[in-house]
Amino acid sequence: MPKLQLSRVTKSYGAFHALKAIDLSVDPGEFIVMVGPSGCGKSTLLKAIAGLEAITSGSIVINGRDVTSAQPSDRGIAMVFQSYALYPHMTVAENMGFGLRMANRPKEEIRVAVERAAATLRLTDQLEKLPRQLSGGQRQRVAIGRAITRSPEVFLFDEPLSNLDAALRTQMRVELASLHAQLNATMIYVTHDQIEAMTMASRIVVLNAGRIEQVGSPLDLYRNPDNQFVAGFLGAPRMNFLAGTVEAIVGGVATIQLAGASAYAMPLRPGADLAPGSAVTVGLRPESLTPTDGAGIPGTVRLVELLGRETILYVDAGPLRSVGSDTGTANLTVHVASAVAAPPGAAVRLRFNPDDAYLFGGDGLRTLSAPKSI
Repeated sequence: MPKLQLSRVTKSYGAFHALKAIDLSVDPGEFIVMVGPSGCGKSTLLKAIAGLEAITSGSIVINGRDVTSAQPSDRGIAMVFQSYALYPHMTVAENMGFGLRMANRPKEEIRVAVERAAATLRLTDQLEKLPRQLSGGQRQRVAIGRAITRSPEVFLFDEPLSNLDAALRTQMRVELASLHAQLNATMIYVTHDQIEAMTMASRIVVLNAGRIEQVGSPLDLYRNPDNQFVAGFLGAPRMNFLAGTVEAIVGGVATIQLAGASAYAMPLRPGADLAPGSAVTVGLRPESLTPTDGAGIPGTVRLVELLGRETILYVDAGPLRSVGSDTGTANLTVHVASAVAAPPGAAVRLRFNPDDAYLFGGDGLRTLSAPKSI
């Protein structure tokens, strides 16, 4: 039985539909990460699961219980917010045990639960301190510990690391992943940071405009996105999108002409709705583009980011056209897994393997049949 089942969950604010018929099944012990652009509905969906937002229609079932109309305290969930929300006059121990005290649990039960959670989160030596005496990472661990003491059926996290600096966020990602493995708990995590999603999730839920675009493991979504939105959202640096035209289709293979470049043969999915003359979008991951001394797409280096063991090149490829660009000129992002001496203004040629390209039709759906080898 799924730990959490969402069926046709809809949330409307007047004429605005924040959530549109959301269906999602979460298995026990999964770490689900919901990602999407601002305003896509991910925080609204999390609050609906928590009972902080009443849904317009649909149902929410947690551990076999229909909690659609239940109060937050009766849902068996614990939520960790972006803000630590700690009581400044209470010690760490008092903050962590606050929920149990409000539930009138026995003092001994509270003490045992707090000590167990503190040991899990390496906070045993901090229990008598006040929040102001802690670092940002320690405060967030206290907030998580307050959730752990309640032994919830589902943990909910609403961008809990966004207030931390880069180093602390990296550390807390590792700690949260370790905590999930240690507790074997069901966790649903909302973030705008795709690195958090790719590194922590069992499955990622990509939302857009109140709808689920795709659900899958991090690598599956990265390698095999269903559509152009998912392909462009997952990946840093983001995918390059180039305008192309179908020249011919023979035996399930399309010949795609990129403006100002050679034609490339690309296999199609069965039933792909393409015809000669159709406008298409070719997607190329930055790591799929390689500088070459031979024949390739000509361009000029605009900016170089030297990151030590890797280099990011931003290249103006004038003959090509980027999809969605204001100027129409192709500005390609190239990821090279080494240090590259290519000063701004340098001429460069780029090549790619057509097997590593993604092809999207006019409806934004991916039409290539072959799984990605990246």
